[in-house]
Amino acid sequence: MKDKVLHLNSAFSVKAADSTDSSIYIEGYASTVDVDRHGDVVPSSVWDKGMQNYLKNPVILAYHDHNNPIGRMTEHKTDSKGLWIKARISTAAKQFQLIKDGVLTAFSIGFRVLDAEYNSAAEVFLIKDLELVEISVVSVPANQNTLFDLSKAFDNAEEYKRYKEQFAPQSQSAKGLESATEADRNVTKEWNMNPEEIKQMLAQAAREAAEQATKALEARQQAEATAKAQEAARQAEIDSRVKAAVEAHVQVGQSGAEKLLAEVEKRFESERAAQKSALEGLEAALKEKADELKAIQASKMAFGDKKGSDATTYQEREMAVLLSKVTGKGLTGTKFGKTVVEKAGGHLGGGSNTTGLIEAPASLWETEVSTNMENEVRRRLVMAPLFRNVAMQTNVMRMPLNPEAGKATWVQNSEFGLDASSGAAQTHTLKEITLNAYKVATREYMAYEEEEDSILVLLPVVRDAMIRRVARAVDAAMINGQGTAADPVKGVAMYDASSAVTVDSTAAVSVANMRALRKDLGAWGLDPSELVYVVNTEVYYNLLDDTNFLTVDKVGDRATLLSGQIGAIGNTPVIVSGEFPTIAESTAGGHTNVAAICFAPANFIVGNQRGLRVDTQELVEKQSRVLVASLRTGLTQLTTNLGPAVSTLRYVNVP
Repeated sequence: MKDKVLHLNSAFSVKAADSTDSSIYIEGYASTVDVDRHGDVVPSSVWDKGMQNYLKNPVILAYHDHNNPIGRMTEHKTDSKGLWIKARISTAAKQFQLIKDGVLTAFSIGFRVLDAEYNSAAEVFLIKDLELVEISVVSVPANQNTLFDLSKAFDNAEEYKRYKEQFAPQSQSAKGLESATEADRNVTKEWNMNPEEIKQMLAQAAREAAEQATKALEARQQAEATAKAQEAARQAEIDSRVKAAVEAHVQVGQSGAEKLLAEVEKRFESERAAQKSALEGLEAALKEKADELKAIQASKMAFGDKKGSDATTYQEREMAVLLSKVTGKGLTGTKFGKTVVEKAGGHLGGGSNTTGLIEAPASLWETEVSTNMENEVRRRLVMAPLFRNVAMQTNVMRMPLNPEAGKATWVQNSEFGLDASSGAAQTHTLKEITLNAYKVATREYMAYEEEEDSILVLLPVVRDAMIRRVARAVDAAMINGQGTAADPVKGVAMYDASSAVTVDSTAAVSVANMRALRKDLGAWGLDPSELVYVVNTEVYYNLLDDTNFLTVDKVGDRATLLSGQIGAIGNTPVIVSGEFPTIAESTAGGHTNVAAICFAPANFIVGNQRGLRVDTQELVEKQSRVLVASLRTGLTQLTTNLGPAVSTLRYVNVP
């Protein structure tokens, strides 16, 4: 309790700086030797020692807030009235204009009491030694007369009384000069005044306190008597007016009495309205100052770590972006989005830009969400990661290719020096391929009647559904796309022209059938590590029953990190995909009955014009909004010079 920081208050005046300096100076007594209404005294003699630590960094704060410095003390002196200071206030301070306009006019100092003397009989609290902690500018001084009042630093009067009693001597004898603090610490402190002078000073302070208390009591009693007399006079005047009105209109009849009563009631109502308005004004003023008063009361001279402004999770940012698109509002147009932006600190923007930092999260978060959703689509893909990917600037791109140009010529010794010694003449030509990026899209409808809270619940479901649909569409196209207008991507299976390997639709596919696929590739099938098998779910379960099939757990360190890999055949990874047409639908809709594919990914290339984007559009006639996710991608074969680079296993005798 003895280390508690106390606050004293006093007024100051404002002075402008010279013409070359736009700052202002304030000066006044930060502490005076006056005795306040509770008998508290701070003599001038304490400041020479009490300011030693403060002078090392004489900063001026606002509202006792360590995080709100506004200036520095430039001069100080002590005299018979107390501690006088002069301070320069920076133009960068938020309170600069309030001080300059005379709105903020009070000093308040925070200090720790190191030694004091309290005489409970005389109710005098003399501070003998202290440490000045800080000097602040405040709007609400502790005392209405700008004198200091230590009791304001405590939550209630009882707490302040217990605090002062710690400094009371153990015995209230005439000597009574040894404080409880000194007794507890067994330390004898020297005081520059002799005991008789201290007694005289305490007696004088007690007499002055008693005189001030008597004067205050008399003034209060006089004010109460005056108020009562005024109230009695006002009531008597009202009674007199009512009586006179009644006597003057007694002959008018019942209607005149009613008018009189109505007039009296109207006047009373007017007075009640005026009183109510005054009370409402007082409540508004108190509410306006509530935060500042709370900051002053809660100030304990403690430094706290500040939390980083960006405390949001990706899930929160994604939900805020998607919700803004679904509702057709800005990022802060929804309750949830506004909360997330404030949590991230975007609401703290300022300057001349009226939007502050709110626009930054909108653009950055939209890019982050689009990129993350695109990555999630690609994590779900089985086929696309197998190929080399190229970024496209437009949806159509022509690429030069160096095709296989035959073989060099063996030269005989007898041909040295002749034309034939340089081999057969060859004309080198470049081949061009065309790579197209086709658009794949999916949409979801959200009705206007959906409330924000219900949309927040539905958004994760809608988001996952859109990502799965896009990923499935891309995989299905790269496996078995027809290359037509309605199905523009030509899948890998469609590049096999021979279809030499077949299996009855009722028979089980074996490892031997898969090896036949590799054999059908010719020169492309020589290096098994450059090939990939992609099979449907039926073939997958057939291979699991084949004892010659090596599942991933048996492949060991030869296993790859391909998405969907289930095993290997002759060091060639086997990948399963659920996007093959089933047996029942393998011949429907233009599909060919493909069950498995073996191909060389190096002979194919995937072009991506742009990543996943999410758009929204108002459909007023349907009273709903449509949410559209789309991306552009395409697949093409590079060359056929070494023969077919794709071999497919197809069902026959399909029922």
